[in-house]
Parts: sequence; structure tokens; C-alpha cells
Amino acid sequence: MSMPATGAQPRHLGSIAIIGALFFIFGFVTWLNGPLISFAKLAFDVSDSYAFLIPSAFYISYFCLALPASFILKKTGMKKGMALGLFVMAIGAAVFGEYTTQRWYPGAVGGIFVIGAGLAILQTAVNPYISILGPIEGAAQRIAVMGICNKLAGIFAPLVIGALVLHGMGDLSAQVASADAATKDALLNEFASRVHGPYLGMAALMVLLAIGILFSPLPEIRAEQVNAGSGSTDHRSSLLQFPHVWLGALCIFVYVGVEVMAGDAIGTYGQGFGLPLDQTKFFTSLTLGGMLLGYIVGLVAIPRFISQERYLGLSAILGMLLALGAFLTHGYVSVGFVAALGFANAMMWPAIFPLAIHGLGRLTEYGSALLIMGIAGGAVIPQAFVLLKQHYDFQLVFALLMVPCYLYILYFAKRGHRAGQTSPAAAGAAAVQHG
Repeated sequence: MSMPATGAQPRHLGSIAIIGALFFIFGFVTWLNGPLISFAKLAFDVSDSYAFLIPSAFYISYFCLALPASFILKKTGMKKGMALGLFVMAIGAAVFGEYTTQRWYPGAVGGIFVIGAGLAILQTAVNPYISILGPIEGAAQRIAVMGICNKLAGIFAPLVIGALVLHGMGDLSAQVASADAATKDALLNEFASRVHGPYLGMAALMVLLAIGILFSPLPEIRAEQVNAGSGSTDHRSSLLQFPHVWLGALCIFVYVGVEVMAGDAIGTYGQGFGLPLDQTKFFTSLTLGGMLLGYIVGLVAIPRFISQERYLGLSAILGMLLALGAFLTHGYVSVGFVAALGFANAMMWPAIFPLAIHGLGRLTEYGSALLIMGIAGGAVIPQAFVLLKQHYDFQLVFALLMVPCYLYILYFAKRGHRAGQTSPAAAGAAAVQHG
């Protein structure tokens, strides 16, 4: 019998708790990117566009590594793949801490890329794992629980790095601006070295977690057995025969783009109004607070009161309205609209992912990899924002990037997720899912 909160059987609750801990870890790592943009701009004395190489390198690694990760997971299984992802993340954290202390920006960006590579492996495993751990119609609920773990970590991450690394940034920025070359170099060397201890600590923790996963009671799940499509679709042997997964990958691309714009780019957005650096460095936590609230609402509502695809459509409409609200207002009010996008974005991934991989059977790992590649939207769309805002009003650029993305998400919620699933048997499977 299904559990009402998570759609999982009681024997799976321990597994859900372990996967939740993993979501907390990679949520912490992922949502450090927002504060690290401001950190990189000061520590390495670079422009906005170069500072945004931090999230760009992180998210583009998903595009480069997700497909290889799917082949790795076919060989290792999902459980060993999770451990491998954590080991790779640990290497990246150590590299970032070392090269940042040396103030060699290419090395630091390379470390971020390696962290993203490890997360590509980890996410290619854990997202389908949690989606198919129980009934597919309850997948959005289970992923919502994972999202709560992820966003709690995301709220916590900027506060931790703010206390350990970013404290006094406003005063330091003023000192650097008025210092001679030698003094400036000394100040920035000291500032950059603050990340060394925290990132080495993170690397050690990830190694311990990887070992823990290997010896954990997580069951090995075979996707071809638990995520098979209807009888009429079992003969399909290529992802090209499943158009809904390709439309889903594009949906993930635009979704992650708007999520990163609302979460990581909100500090830069606030600085566009001249708001103090010591305030804008915490704005990511405001967005993640909105996401946490959105996950709680979604957890209660789906599928008890509303289907996951209908909720996705409503979320897309709300996202468009909030983006327009940000454009039409100024200062802290406009920043508030951007932070509120966290609420609109919260249940998008939990709805998109299971809808996009539904019925893929033995192709589930490859379909998951395709969706994880879509995370590259977190590199492309924010980078487009930071480049275009140099030539046009930053609020106008923000709105022109965000609104079309939400329109496409609305299309996927209404029609895209059904593409190629119109046969009677597939319709019956969809009816079970949507009910």
C-alpha cells in the first residue's frame, strides 16, 4: 500500500532518508554558486561576466558528463554510481579550495567544473532512482521531499559561507579600491585563502559519505523492471521514439535557467539597483526560502488535490506574473518579486522529471542523462543575462529571458509531456498516472 506523503512503501522509507541526505549535500554545494559569484568578482578582481563563469562551468559540466554518466551507471548500477559521484565531487572541492587560495582563476573554475561533473553522475542516478522507488504517480511527492532537503541546504549554504568566508566584503571592497597594488594583492590573498579550510572539509565529508553509500542498505533498482511503458511501447528501442523525453529535456533546460536566474543571479540583480554588497550576498537565501515554502505546498497538494502536470502549468503562469512584477517595480520590491519566483519554481523539477521519463523502461538511464544534460540551461541563460545587461536595461533583459521560458514550461505541462503517447494503451497508462 502506498504511503500518502511520499508514494513509497514502508520498506522504502530508509532508502528515501538516505537519498534525502544526498539531496541535502548536493543542494549545499549547488547553492554555494550564488554567493561564490560575488566572492569570485572580488577575490579574483574580475568582471561580472567572468565571475559568472562559476555557475557556467558548474552547469555546463552536466551537459558534458551526463551521457557518459548513463553509460557508467549501466555498468556500476545506481548505488555504486552515487558513491562514484561523491568521490568526484570531493576531488573537485579540494581542487577549488587549493587553486582559489593561489588565486589562479582557471584552476578554481576547473574545480567547480569537476564538482559539477560529480554531481552529474550523482543526479543521473538519484533522480530516476527516487522517481521509480515507488509508484510513478507519487514521484512528484517523493521528489518534493528531496527538494525540501535540497533547499534547506540551500538556505543554510549562503549563511555558512557568509559567516566563514564572505564576512566584511563591503568594507574589504572599499579598502581594495583605495589600496596600492601591493596592499591590494595582500588583502585579496587573505580573502581568497578563507575558502581553503571549508572546501577541504567538504571534500573529506564527501569521501566519508561515498564510503557510507557503498555499505548502506540501499536496494539496487533495475529501471527496465519498474519503469516499463505500456505493451504497445515496449518494442521501442531508441530515445528518438519517445518525443516526450526530448521535450522534457528542453523543459529542464529552461527551468534550470530560470531557477538559477532567481537563485544565483538575484545578488547581481539587486546590485543593479545599487543595493549594498553585504545585503545582496544573502539574497539567494530569500529565493530558497520561497522554494522551501513551494515544496511544502506541493507536497500537500500533489496528487491529493491536483495532478503534477496541472500544478506545473499553474506554477508556470505564476512565474510569468512574478517576472513581470519584477520588471514593473524597482529596488527591494523588485528583488522581492524575483525571490518569490522561488515559490513558483519549487515544484517544477519534481513534476517535469517523472513526466519526462515515464515509460522509458530499459532506456530510463539514457533518458535521465538527456534530462540531466538539460541542466546546462543554468549556464546559458544566466550568462546571456550578464552579457546582455551590459548593453540594455537589466530589468528588461531579465523579463525578456524569463517570460518565454515560463511559456515553454506551460506548453510542456499542457501538451508536451503527452507527445508520442497517444495510443490507446499509452493513454491508459497516462490515465493511471494523471489520476
